[in-house]
Amino acid sequence: IETLLAGSLPNFHITSARVINLERTDQPFGFNYSFEAANYAKNAGDLLLVRARVLGVKSSGLMETKEQRKYPVEFEGPVRDADIFDITIPQGYQVDELPRPTDAEYSFASYHSKTAINGNVIRYTRTFEIKELTVPVSQAEQLKKLYRTIAADERNMVVLKQVGK
Repeated sequence: IETLLAGSLPNFHITSARVINLERTDQPFGFNYSFEAANYAKNAGDLLLVRARVLGVKSSGLMETKEQRKYPVEFEGPVRDADIFDITIPQGYQVDELPRPTDAEYSFASYHSKTAINGNVIRYTRTFEIKELTVPVSQAEQLKKLYRTIAADERNMVVLKQVGK
């Protein structure tokens, strides 16, 4: 978990961690952890900008080439990743702007994300699924579009403003 966090955050403190379904091979393996990251939000005048997708990159530049693709894309295996990030809004701030949900559904893969507010917590959820191990050349443009959609979502920011301003 420390290695995963260090790849995305310069300063963090793990507050809890646990493995899910380690002994239950009929259930999906996973881990839950919580951490605190100081100075995560970026100042922009009177506003704070918060990237809701805290960790992990699902986008890829694989399809960003000038040459036309000659061969299908082969994935290593099926994937279903689900992330939930809860970010506590700093005291004295409120949400001014939320990113729109992202939904991309293709026969070979899907990506869905949503940012919501519950009290003083920003909750970002997303799922990424590879459903078919081979993407034929005829669907290369769709794969490129999927990766571009994911990249745009991963850059989205929640805008916070000071209460009373």
